[in-house]
Amino acid sequence: MSQPASPDRIEVPVWDGLLRAFHWSLVGLVSAAIATGLAGGDWMAWHARAGEAIGALLVLRLSWGLWGSRYARFTQFWPTPTRVVAYLRGRWQRLGHNPLGALSVLAVLALLIFQVLSGLVGNDEIAFTGPWAGAIDEALSLQLTRWHRLTAKLLYGWIGLHLAAIAVHTFLKRHPLLRAMWTGRQPGDPEGAAARVPAWRVVASLLLALAAGVVAASPGLLGF
Repeated sequence: MSQPASPDRIEVPVWDGLLRAFHWSLVGLVSAAIATGLAGGDWMAWHARAGEAIGALLVLRLSWGLWGSRYARFTQFWPTPTRVVAYLRGRWQRLGHNPLGALSVLAVLALLIFQVLSGLVGNDEIAFTGPWAGAIDEALSLQLTRWHRLTAKLLYGWIGLHLAAIAVHTFLKRHPLLRAMWTGRQPGDPEGAAARVPAWRVVASLLLALAAGVVAASPGLLGF
C-alpha cells in the first residue's frame, strides 16, 4: 500500500479525512453487525440498524470514489492488468492503494453491498424480517437470506486475509499501514500529495449517505 521511507521521501497527505472517517466507522459498524448477527434473537434489531448504517457508509464511499480527493477516486487505483503485473514485478512506485490492495477494496465493497441489500429484503422466518422484505416475492426473500448467510462467511474470510496482510506489511515489510490510515500520510514525493477538494463535494456525499440511511430504514417513504 505504501513504499518505505528513504532520505528523499517525506510523509505526504494521501488519505483525506472523510475517507479515514469512513474506514474506521466501517470497521466499527461491521464489527457490530457481525457480533449482533451471531448473537441473534433480540439483537437482530441492532443487526439491522448496523446494516442500514453500513449501507449509508457505502453510498458515501461510492460517491467519494467518483468526486473525492485524488487517492479516494476509483479511477486512480483501479487494478488494471497492466498495474497488477507491474506491482507483481516490483515496479509499482505510486502512492495510495497498490493493485492487490485495490482488488481487496473492491472485493469488500461488493460483498458489503450484497450483504446490505440482501439484509434489507431478508426474512429468516424466525427473528428477523428486513424493512424492505415486502417489496419482493417471499420465496426470493428467503433465498436471498440464505445467500446473505453464505456471503457472511466470505466476509469473515476476507477480514482474516485483510488482518494477515496488515501484519505482513507492518512487521515484515515495515510498511505501517494502520498508521497511514490513521494519519492519512505515506512516504513519497511531495508533488504526489493529495490536494484539498471543494467543500461542496464533502457536503454532497454526506447528504447522499444520510438520504440512503433514511430510505433504508423507512421503506414507507417510497410506499412499501
